[in-house]
Amino acid sequence: MDWGTELWDQFEVLERHTQWGLDLLDRYVKFVKERTEVEQAYAKQLRNLVKKYLPKRPAKDDPESKFSQQRSFVQILQEVNDFAGQRELVAENLGVRVCLELAKYSQEMKQERKTHFQEGRRAQQQLENGFKQLENSKRKFERDCREAEKAAQTAERLDQDINATKADVEKAKQQAHLRSHMAEESKNEYAAQLQRFNRDQAHFYFSQMPQILDKLQDMDERRATHLGAGYGLLSETELQVVPIIAKCLEGMKVAAEAVDAKNDSQVLIELHKSGFARPGDVEFEDFSQPMNRVPSDSSLGTPSDGRPELRGQGRSGRAKRWPFGKKNKTVVTEDFSHLPPEQQRKRLQQQLEERNRELQKEVDQREALKKMKDVYEKTPQMGDPASLEPQITETLNNIERLKSDVQKYEAWLAEAESRVLSNRGRGDSLGRHTRPPDPPASAPPPDSGSNNNGSQDNKESSEEPPSEEGHDAPIYTEFDEDFEEEPTSPIGHCVAIYHFEGCSEGTISMAEGENLSLMEEDKGDGWTRVRRKQGGEGYVPTSYLRVTLN
Repeated sequence: MDWGTELWDQFEVLERHTQWGLDLLDRYVKFVKERTEVEQAYAKQLRNLVKKYLPKRPAKDDPESKFSQQRSFVQILQEVNDFAGQRELVAENLGVRVCLELAKYSQEMKQERKTHFQEGRRAQQQLENGFKQLENSKRKFERDCREAEKAAQTAERLDQDINATKADVEKAKQQAHLRSHMAEESKNEYAAQLQRFNRDQAHFYFSQMPQILDKLQDMDERRATHLGAGYGLLSETELQVVPIIAKCLEGMKVAAEAVDAKNDSQVLIELHKSGFARPGDVEFEDFSQPMNRVPSDSSLGTPSDGRPELRGQGRSGRAKRWPFGKKNKTVVTEDFSHLPPEQQRKRLQQQLEERNRELQKEVDQREALKKMKDVYEKTPQMGDPASLEPQITETLNNIERLKSDVQKYEAWLAEAESRVLSNRGRGDSLGRHTRPPDPPASAPPPDSGSNNNGSQDNKESSEEPPSEEGHDAPIYTEFDEDFEEEPTSPIGHCVAIYHFEGCSEGTISMAEGENLSLMEEDKGDGWTRVRRKQGGEGYVPTSYLRVTLN
């Protein structure tokens, strides 16, 4: 069924219906436009939220980034940021594919509708004009018929009147004949006009208007089809970003599963381990014999000159003994002496490695400049050798400066390692054996010269008395809480000569022939810190190893 056949007489209804369809199209375009604004605002708020909670410092400068909890949180923020990007993509696609295209299509439909209705009104106006002409010819025929009848009656009356002259009778007959002839012409004109109107009316109702109404029907159906496709773009646009959003959600799930509480505890230990020994027992001071009393280094509140110290005067005792005391800001020194021994040693080791890398880089640059200078001297057209002198001089100055820094940091590092060794020996903070076990009697001695030399050095260093600095160093030092460190890298590798079962705290088991990473050399106590390939780090007897330094 079509509109031209079934709705031939509902022109005004079709006019209202097509206008309603275009209004619906415009309403949907407006809805999608507001939807894009909502998506854009949502994405913007998400991005601002992510920016608010992202760490301000780079990961390499932020000690919190070493914890799996923080890394997972940052990963979740990044996934949320990617999710916001997908919402922006949805808004962009809806704006282009729905708002712009449907708005343009709506304007085309409005113009087409206007054209069709103008054509229909023009055809209807033509039919109305034809009907008016028909009415005019009909009235003229009717008037001429009355005039002819009246003229015929007048001629007949005069013909019967004996008093009327012959001339009057003839004139009346001629007038009646003329009126009859005019009525006949009006009749023929009316008949022709009626035939023409009926033909135009049939063409209007059976051909012209049905075609116009069918065009309107086709236009409205195309509009409805296009609108339905626009409805589908909502879900299609969402489905396009579903895989990426699923990856974002999967990334959040992976980040949640990556939280490792045990590892974070170990990272905290590595970051803030001071290396101090635990305080020893407080000695009893016998005030009943003041003449024989000798001041003790471990006594609290008693100065070395024997005079009693009032409570509240000085804070050195609390600073040394109580780990929960209030910390003050300390002045950062170049040798990191404001840090605990273990942290100082690690920072110095890092600085020494950096200086060595810079030194090697400058040495390589000096060699490259020398080669370039030789090339210039042999081939002058390639360049002037004298132009390289300032760079060579600057490189030599940098090398001298870096060598001086290396020597300075090496001295500081040796001093810091001495402090660590002293504190470790006093407090036995690692819970190891007092002395390492001897190698098995049945086993052959190790054939590594480096190991023998190391054992000899260990023996000599173990006979040296502990440095006074280690004994006088405070047990807990007040230092900046913002201090950070990075995990140390292996300084060599070693092979287990004998099997060792690590039962004490701080030790680690190893199998005979096992390859290990060397993390810390023997400091004179007969123990070496190693790391196993499958994980785990601890101390093993030095005499059980064959050591190779990098």
